[in-house]
Amino acid sequence: MAKSVVDRFLRYVKIDTQSQYEKDDVPSTKKQLDLARLLADELKAIGLEDVQVDEHCYVMATLSASPGYEDKPTVGFMAHMDTSPDVSGATDPKIWKDYDGQEIKLPGGNVIISPNENPELKDYIGQDIITSNGESLLGADDKAGVAEIMTALEKMVNDPSIKHGKIRVAFTPDEEVGKGTEFFDVDKFACDFAYTIDGGEIGEVENETFNAATATVIVKGYNVHPGYAKNKMKNSLRAAGYFITLLPKDMAPETTEGWEGYLHPNSFSGEVEKTKIKILIRDFKDQGMVEKKQMLSDIKKKAAEKYPDIEIEVNIKESYKNMKVVLDKHPHVLETALEAVKRAGIEPKLKNIRGGTDGARLCFMGLPTPNIFAGGLNFHGKKEFIPIPSMEKAVEVIIEISKLVAEK
Repeated sequence: MAKSVVDRFLRYVKIDTQSQYEKDDVPSTKKQLDLARLLADELKAIGLEDVQVDEHCYVMATLSASPGYEDKPTVGFMAHMDTSPDVSGATDPKIWKDYDGQEIKLPGGNVIISPNENPELKDYIGQDIITSNGESLLGADDKAGVAEIMTALEKMVNDPSIKHGKIRVAFTPDEEVGKGTEFFDVDKFACDFAYTIDGGEIGEVENETFNAATATVIVKGYNVHPGYAKNKMKNSLRAAGYFITLLPKDMAPETTEGWEGYLHPNSFSGEVEKTKIKILIRDFKDQGMVEKKQMLSDIKKKAAEKYPDIEIEVNIKESYKNMKVVLDKHPHVLETALEAVKRAGIEPKLKNIRGGTDGARLCFMGLPTPNIFAGGLNFHGKKEFIPIPSMEKAVEVIIEISKLVAEK
């Protein structure tokens, strides 16, 4: 099993599936279809049925129930194929055998994964670890999840002693740019509940996400030749910069943790005439979202008072909601995941996600979907790594979930 999951993972990460922001199409990059078609071919080779890749790059397939277990609930397993737009996705992976607890100096890009910055490395001494070569991210988010699901499916097909009900699998595009479920057909997927294999460290089970929204701030000024600008120019950049200085410093990603929310200026672009700021609004509670939106309204007023000749607009778009609201109504879904982790010989760590997953939207689309670890760390950066034993355990958890659904 170890060889199978590693071989698959190494094969998948070499396929560049980096998605892109600000694209209307799904998938946002056509190269994601390269992995989708490969996975469809492998699913057919394993022996799954109803294998499909649709025009939006969603891959779906069915593993039929073991004889006598056709009346059991249908469970789904999901992972996303794209990698973050923030760092190159053209990966050249490297395996570090029997990690010794020291710095890992990646061969390219002058990148070092240090135990001082990553104290969790001590938990993986003696294990084999996979990294990129330092010039890209690794892609464990979420090609580890893809490889783990594929390996679990193959094992269940080849081992009839593993009894399971009907299983559905789906691999999605564009999760990293917030469009992973935009064209996902929940009715077509036809599951009673599902699990995304898209979490971090070994043992993690996640049942709670942020509530999320994005504020787009448009600041409009007036440009004129700087040599003749006195009493005429209205510089949107200055007003936009002032707007950002008013955001609370103790309410940022770099100053918060746990269940604390934030206001995060995520992008800033423009010129004298017009400037655009995007601000991520995050909180685990609805009231926290209300308060943060009010803060932005108050900041707008202050900026407008300081720059009365500048026009400022704040438009807020909702992204996703805290999936715990839905999962609390279906406790058996989470209980099954926690029990499966225990059966795999791991102490489960029930956590919140300081972010979101496809499951957050799927929950509100009628499909309860908590998140389970894929095993990787330092996602979205060149210091990303994944211990191989964590991948093996993720495979075991997928199989144990399938067995538990059949038993209960």
